[in-house]
Amino acid sequence: MDKKLVQETKDYIKALRLAGIRGDLIERVGEAYKDDQSYEEFLRDVFRKAYDVRKENSRKRRIKNAKFPYKKYLSDIIAEYLPDSAQEKLKELKTLKFINDNRNIIFSGNPGTGKTHLSIGLGIKACNEGYKVFFATVPQLINTLKETRSEKRLRSFEKKFEKYDLIILDELGYISFDKEGSELLFSFLSLRAERKSTIITSNLSFDRWNEIFNDPALTAAMVDRLTHKSYVLNMNGNSFRMKETKDWLEKSS
Repeated sequence: MDKKLVQETKDYIKALRLAGIRGDLIERVGEAYKDDQSYEEFLRDVFRKAYDVRKENSRKRRIKNAKFPYKKYLSDIIAEYLPDSAQEKLKELKTLKFINDNRNIIFSGNPGTGKTHLSIGLGIKACNEGYKVFFATVPQLINTLKETRSEKRLRSFEKKFEKYDLIILDELGYISFDKEGSELLFSFLSLRAERKSTIITSNLSFDRWNEIFNDPALTAAMVDRLTHKSYVLNMNGNSFRMKETKDWLEKSS
């Protein structure tokens, strides 16, 4: 094995930023000699490894950039613990077809019934399948919208978010907004309507959304815009978290 030639090759690989090749190149060359591997097979295996490493790094980067508060997976959900509406639609939602169809999902119901778990689970699955996802609570988003507007960066911020295949907005209803916040949120969601997918979780039914926005006309327009061609799931039911805790206690006893 010509070590000088291998080092020169590694330098080229580094310059080209081909992750997954440089580290074990000497070992791979040695294996190729040992197995009497053809040039074509060797090149295929080397670049397949680089492809796999880049694909995996991209997947991890998408999950990191999504800003999930924690990781929850669809595989962890006990379907029979979910409210009936979620049980009926879960299989369909798992296909992620709603993203390709630019449809929204509204999870509405009392706390602890799996709204955030489902949202994050769908978001992580979307990241794994190559979609660009972002997660935020509604109060966080409104604060950011206000900041970017005051700094005259609102339009550039909105353009950035128009590129996300899926945006997940959690906790609509826990905090009411002032007029500016309501209008900013409405404008932000209107830009995505029927063009990109948004998942929203709320502890309030639609007839109580005016308690958040304090503007009947804007509330009606918001509900109309969000629910058009959307999946609206009634998540009222017994607490998913309480059932999980009860199961854990029974197993621990």
